[in-house]
Amino acid sequence: MRNYGVIGKSLVHSFSPQYFKDKFNALSIDDCSYEAFELFSIDQIEELIRNKDLDGFNVTIPYKQSIIKYLDVMSPIACEINSVNTVTVKNGLLCGDNTDYKGFESSLLRHIQSHHKRALIFGTGGSSRTISYVLKTLGIECTRVSQSNDDLLNYNQLNPKIIQSHQLLVNTTPLGTFPEVDDCVDIPYSSITDNHLCYDLVYNPKESLFLANSKSNGATIVNGLEMLAIQADKSWEIWNS
Repeated sequence: MRNYGVIGKSLVHSFSPQYFKDKFNALSIDDCSYEAFELFSIDQIEELIRNKDLDGFNVTIPYKQSIIKYLDVMSPIACEINSVNTVTVKNGLLCGDNTDYKGFESSLLRHIQSHHKRALIFGTGGSSRTISYVLKTLGIECTRVSQSNDDLLNYNQLNPKIIQSHQLLVNTTPLGTFPEVDDCVDIPYSSITDNHLCYDLVYNPKESLFLANSKSNGATIVNGLEMLAIQADKSWEIWNS
C-alpha cells in the first residue's frame, strides 16, 4: 500500500482527500491511500511520517516554508521560490518540490488579459512567494501587501489610485475560508472596476467575501479550485516519476 496525504492546520474541509479518492477510483488504483493530517506543530512531521509510513505528502498553510528545515533535497524551483507544497519520501530521504506555481500559472493564463500588467498580492507567506514568482516570469509587475511595517506595501497605504492602477488582485491569505466566511482583506473595494481580475486562492466557499465584493464592482473573479486541481495532478506525477 502506498500512503499519501496533506499536512496543515484546520483540514476538516480540505480539498485534497476527496480529489485523490476520486482520482484513484477513476484510474482503478486500489493500492493507494490519501489522508488529511492536521499538525499542531511542524515538529510533529517526523513522527507522522514514521507512524503512517508515508510515501509522499502535500503541504498547506501554514507549513510551506517551515517544512524546509526537515528536507534532505529540494528541486531548483522550490529553492528559488523558497516554498514547498509537495514532498516525496524515498529511501528515507525527504525531497521537496513546488507544484503550486504550475497550478497558478496554468489557471491564470486561462483568464488573464493584455491589460493586466500590474498586480497586488495580499499576504506574505509561502503561497505569496509562489504567486510572485509566477507573475514575474510572466512579465507582470507585482507588489506584496503586508500587515507589518516592513519594506512591503502596507494595507493602510492602499488607496483608490493604487487599486485602480493594479488591475490584477490576488489574495493568498486564508481570510474568508470556511467557516470564517465573513472575513476578507481590508481594501477599498469600491475602486475595483470591470477591468480588474481578482483571484482568490481560497476555494471554500467557492465565492469568498473578497471575490463577492470584487464581483459586485464588475471584476472578473476566479477562486482557487483550478489551481488546486492542477497542482494536485502535478504532485501525483512527481510521486510516480
